[in-house]
Amino acid sequence: MTNPYIVDNRGLEPPQPMIRTLKKLEALASDEYLIIINDRPPMFLYPELEELGFTHETTPHPDGGYQIMITKAKL
Repeated sequence: MTNPYIVDNRGLEPPQPMIRTLKKLEALASDEYLIIINDRPPMFLYPELEELGFTHETTPHPDGGYQIMITKAKL
């Protein structure tokens, strides 16, 4: 896997974090992955990711908020 793209969505009002995340995922190559940092877990994003063929892992971010690592699902 290559270096991640990081999108910091903290401080943005919905739906901006989801829009920014989905836009970045459109340009993601199959060997790349995305890390987003949000103020709260993106509950509405999770079903969308699964539908689009991505997996996700959410962990607390050391500076506050949540870090979500998004990768293409392995077939």
